Amino acid sequence: MATKKVKTYIKLNVPAGSATAAPPVGPALGQHGLPIMEFVKAFNEKTKDKQGNILPVVITVYEDRTFSFITKEPPVAEMIKKTLNLQKGSGKALKEPVGSLTAAQIKAIAEAKLPDLNAHTVEAAAKIVEGTARSMGVKIG
Repeated sequence: MATKKVKTYIKLNVPAGSATAAPPVGPALGQHGLPIMEFVKAFNEKTKDKQGNILPVVITVYEDRTFSFITKEPPVAEMIKKTLNLQKGSGKALKEPVGSLTAAQIKAIAEAKLPDLNAHTVEAAAKIVEGTARSMGVKIG
């Protein structure tokens, strides 16, 4: 079997289990001539168990106008907001903290996100999570 020729990659952040043909999905796929509803149905089916999360998705577009896609874990900032039940991070990160994460919470987020990060150990992933938390105005401790 010959491999298909890749035309491009599309990276989007889409709500799990509830993608629609509205932006950002419709315009991104439409400009490459892809069947939008086919993607929406496949994505929603694959992600229905993760509903409520925003998932990064990488869509591989082939020259024959077919596609494949992989989903990743939610962004670290979204995981932190969900853990602490926050709407958003602090506007003044160092001056006005919005919450604090325990070491156990940081480790749990790091373990869940590890496959998507460029870290080889949970400890290295935890440092990335801590950095994201700090920039959102979340205390570590």
